[in-house]
Amino acid sequence: MSKSSQQGSPWYLISIVLVAVLGGLLFGYDTAVISGAEKGLQSFFQSARNFTYTDGLHGFTTSSALIGCVIGALLSGLLTSRIGRRKSLLIAGILFFLSALGSYDPEFIFFRHGVATKGVLVAFILYRILGGIGVGLASAICPMYIAEVAPANQRGKLVSWNQFAIIFGQLVVYFVNFLIIQSHKNDPQIVEWTNTVGWRNMFVSEAFPAALFSLLILLVPESPRHLVMRGLDNDAFRILARINGEEKAHTILQEIRETVVEKREKLFAYGFIVIFIGCMLSVFQQVIGINAVLYFAPRIFESMGVSNNMLFTVIMGIINISFTLVAVFTVEKLGRKPLLISGSLGMAIGALGVALSNVVTLPAWVPVISIMVYSASFMFSWGPICWVYISEIFPNTIRSQATAWAVAFQWIFNFIVSSTFVPMYNMKLGTMGDSFGHFFAYALYGLICLIAAVFVWRLVPETKGKTLEEMTALWRNRSKKNKK
Repeated sequence: MSKSSQQGSPWYLISIVLVAVLGGLLFGYDTAVISGAEKGLQSFFQSARNFTYTDGLHGFTTSSALIGCVIGALLSGLLTSRIGRRKSLLIAGILFFLSALGSYDPEFIFFRHGVATKGVLVAFILYRILGGIGVGLASAICPMYIAEVAPANQRGKLVSWNQFAIIFGQLVVYFVNFLIIQSHKNDPQIVEWTNTVGWRNMFVSEAFPAALFSLLILLVPESPRHLVMRGLDNDAFRILARINGEEKAHTILQEIRETVVEKREKLFAYGFIVIFIGCMLSVFQQVIGINAVLYFAPRIFESMGVSNNMLFTVIMGIINISFTLVAVFTVEKLGRKPLLISGSLGMAIGALGVALSNVVTLPAWVPVISIMVYSASFMFSWGPICWVYISEIFPNTIRSQATAWAVAFQWIFNFIVSSTFVPMYNMKLGTMGDSFGHFFAYALYGLICLIAAVFVWRLVPETKGKTLEEMTALWRNRSKKNKK
């Protein structure tokens, strides 16, 4: 027996995960591409003659992809159960590709190119929703797929790479948008070019990684656990053996068989608590307020009196990448719960530091450092670890459905936090003026961070080192005890 058949091939596992995390990169790319394109997009639609493109309509247009994200997350459970993880990811890749092309040329076939009309706006929104469905699918399925192919002792680290890919995808598109603008920086008509062509090029740039992902996903295997659920045990064994070695593959396959009694069980077959914990992890990941910081970082630094707010935004982006790597390399050593609890406390300190600086006179560096601490604490905790938990906490037979609902909750509360931050941040009260809104927003986020720490401490089980089948057994035993 060869060494690879005894121990498995780490390079085979790495190649599978690299393809899967490309879906995470597209997730980050698609959600962030609008940041560079939205001003040109607004100018284009403001030129329309058959309707008035208001600020409110622009806000809906730029966030319309979130509608698709919720739809995609909810569809992920049905698709992964019916056609499998790999084919579902292929659909996500195709949707990314079609959305990139459609957002680039929403006038295609039906409208006159370069003329803004109500019909073109509707077409553009539909294409963005299409891409959002791809994001929703990828956000639910990529970590699930990685968790189901990864050995238990490497699962947390490998799923954490998906979060790294999301953040990296956002940085990539910021850089691509910058290069697109720089390519015409000497053009005297640069503003006109940006408003007519530049924003289109930003959207279509996503077509290249989307096409690559769609092709590469055809080369990776289906999840062994889905294959067992379909009765394809021999196919599942071959994949498990290539990853883990033949001897260990027999053991894992037997564990999967024992937990996959039915192809599909009702969502609450293991009780309410497992669904509640999974969904609340998603809710807390959003209501601690991180997206308010990521989406509006330049505005926040400007309000702190920082002269070069874009520079500090880039610095924060570098810090975010660095601390995401902290999670990748410590999640299997320290465990999931310690990282979530310490991250929650770090975020609370950072948020309350920003809040305090708005009611007490402090040096300018205090709120800047506090916001950096807040963001960095999220990146080694709730950013990646929430996805790790969602991918591994649910029992095998309900994982597709439960993950779909958990990720849908995540996108719903993403929209709620993103849409309420600016009004809350700009609230005024008496002599405090704008300072009240700044104080209230971050004091609220800091308080929620403390509540999140208590929630994890009291209710969330540690999953480090446990197989997915052991997690299934854990919830089944809890469900039996609760029924007695």
